[in-house]
Amino acid sequence: MSRAGKIARRTFLIGSAAIAGGVAFGVVAYKRPHANPLLDDLQDGEAALTPYVLIRPEGITLITPRADLGQGAYHVQAALLAEELDVDLADVSIDPGPPSPAYYNTALSADAAPFPATDTGFMAETTRAVLDAPMKFLGVQITGGSTTVPDSYEKLRRAGAMARETLKEAASHESGIPRNELMTSGGAVILPDDTLMPYTELAGKAAQIEPVEGIPLRHPSQWRQLGQPMQRLDILAKSTGTQDYGIDVEMEGLIHAAVRTNPAIGGEMHSFDAAQAETMRGVEKIVPITGGVGVLADNTWRAFQAVQAVKVDWGPAPYPANQEDHWARLENSFTPDAQDSQYKDEGDVDTVLESAKVIEADYRAPYLAHAPLEPINATVRVTDTRVDVWTGTQIPRFVQDNVAEITGLEAENVHVHVLMMGGSFGHRLEDMVVRQATELAMQAKGRPVKLTYSREEDISHDFPRQIAMARGRGAVANGQVTACDLGIAMPSVIASQMGRQGLPAAGPDLQIIAGAWDQPFAIPNYRVTGYRVEGLAPVSSWRSVGASSNGFFHDSFLDELIHAAGADPLEERLRLCNHAPSRKVLEAVGEMSDWGAPLGENQGRGVAYCLSFGVPCAEVIEVTNSDDGIRLDRAFVAAEVGRVLDPVNFENQVQGGLIWGLGHAMMGEITFAEGRTEQQNFDTYPFLRQYQCPEITVRGLENGESVRGVGEPPVPPAAPALANAIFAATGKRLREMPFNKHVTFV
Repeated sequence: MSRAGKIARRTFLIGSAAIAGGVAFGVVAYKRPHANPLLDDLQDGEAALTPYVLIRPEGITLITPRADLGQGAYHVQAALLAEELDVDLADVSIDPGPPSPAYYNTALSADAAPFPATDTGFMAETTRAVLDAPMKFLGVQITGGSTTVPDSYEKLRRAGAMARETLKEAASHESGIPRNELMTSGGAVILPDDTLMPYTELAGKAAQIEPVEGIPLRHPSQWRQLGQPMQRLDILAKSTGTQDYGIDVEMEGLIHAAVRTNPAIGGEMHSFDAAQAETMRGVEKIVPITGGVGVLADNTWRAFQAVQAVKVDWGPAPYPANQEDHWARLENSFTPDAQDSQYKDEGDVDTVLESAKVIEADYRAPYLAHAPLEPINATVRVTDTRVDVWTGTQIPRFVQDNVAEITGLEAENVHVHVLMMGGSFGHRLEDMVVRQATELAMQAKGRPVKLTYSREEDISHDFPRQIAMARGRGAVANGQVTACDLGIAMPSVIASQMGRQGLPAAGPDLQIIAGAWDQPFAIPNYRVTGYRVEGLAPVSSWRSVGASSNGFFHDSFLDELIHAAGADPLEERLRLCNHAPSRKVLEAVGEMSDWGAPLGENQGRGVAYCLSFGVPCAEVIEVTNSDDGIRLDRAFVAAEVGRVLDPVNFENQVQGGLIWGLGHAMMGEITFAEGRTEQQNFDTYPFLRQYQCPEITVRGLENGESVRGVGEPPVPPAAPALANAIFAATGKRLREMPFNKHVTFV
């Protein structure tokens, strides 16, 4: 069967299954909204006009259910609501709201469909739309996948518009003036004679009115806040040290806790001896927990000290004990039996490679820790009838369900208070700290227990970024790339992560090939194959997930092929690119960096591109090869997001993503010895230093039809752009991260 025939058949089967699934779920049921969780506790004079707008006589609260990990999620959600509601951000409060299916993520299903983001055909769009149905029916409330803006862009503006028009309708009932003759501004309805009717005074009346729906949204040309540089709502508090995080929770009767679990992640605890620890100052209780032991004490430091004094007999690791065995398992997984997917298979790769001079290269990407700056923590109070959880989390409904299972209470009696987080990078998609805190709180019923991880406990027990390898084979002819065959082997992030939530992960894992199979290049003979590796250390989502390593693999090998062809790295990428918005991104970064202009002696310039999370992103890095080592001089980033909602925060997000990608490519690595991580703290797991950071120039493009998020897309191109620049400056190809194994950075 021809490749076109295989694509058509697969597309038909997937699309048909999606449509059938939509029918099974029921169109009517799908269109029915979830109950508004804010209606449960309303008092007289208050109105919850949508699940996102709560108005009381004392003020207006905007509900921002996508978690804030430092990326400005609360701010952008509030701005989307405020733009249509006609309120000033300085005059409102924000709250993440309770866990609720009403806050399900409408954008998560887009990356679950086996179609590249550039495919906007009928079957692709139908599949994406129908895959949204189970997300809604299950009420999947997750922050991740750079979906906060795509999820919120229309949803929150519609919520703001609905609330605004309902308040105008209330004012119309009070004043007798038709709604279409009323205006709004600054949190008030304005009558034709300029009389102000504050929203807070209209709340009681508005609560009795059927919400006004079907309101057209304002065109961006009418925006008063969105699209303009804004001061983020959390900037003042974070700049003055007054922002509260989970680590800052304090309350009466608080007990502090620390834990130790098997340093071989997931291994058993055979026994423990707490005799010495029990005599230490401040210790209240030492108890077993799942997989380890916990200490309750009167402060965090004493809990840390006591838990380290416990003598424990640990079981072996449930994965290879030493790092070389992890690599060996990856190397042995490029076999038909381990094949997970092959969604990209165009032309006749095998025939072309049989008759051509084959260019070959292998690449490696190590495990990486999340290592957010705020120590991982959770505070839990358990009574016979209620549980309260105070923590930073990206999965509040999973937390709610898991705590209910541990305590035996109904989920409705578990109250999760989501707090601001000092970083995550995917870490807070896990909830082990909450589960452990709940087990400990059950030993001290009625009192809040605050569990804090030491830095060593966190890094050594983190579920890291996946380890991965790639094997590339390709060919060139007449100055052009003619064939590319890329195989990628890694463990399944989705199976590992969902397994810890007790959920199945059936079918191929698209993260194994994300950032590689879906790249918009018209290479005549083009194949990408994913291989699933079993039996390695448990892994989790890490900023940009599969694309974090695959962007390096795919673009580095493409750069090698282009060099072998004797073509210009940017020009050949542009020639091959068959996606107009991506071409504009490549053109923009070329213009920004003055691509082709001469550089100084021992300098090099590298370009890289990766499409991830629906965002085309291109980067150029310039380096100098000095006598002391490689110096990063300048960096340029262009990204297509459809609409830049806050230019200041956009620039910060892109800069942060680039720095994150560069630092980890240069020096980040988690390795295992005797089943344990060899890195324990920031002295052995370093980050990019300020003096090493290049000058960064950012440009956001707005040519795409879809509005996208930009928290993760700048990460995947960072490593290959740097590697390609180092090659240009030194002639040395870097095919393994971290790069500091092979070059010195200054």
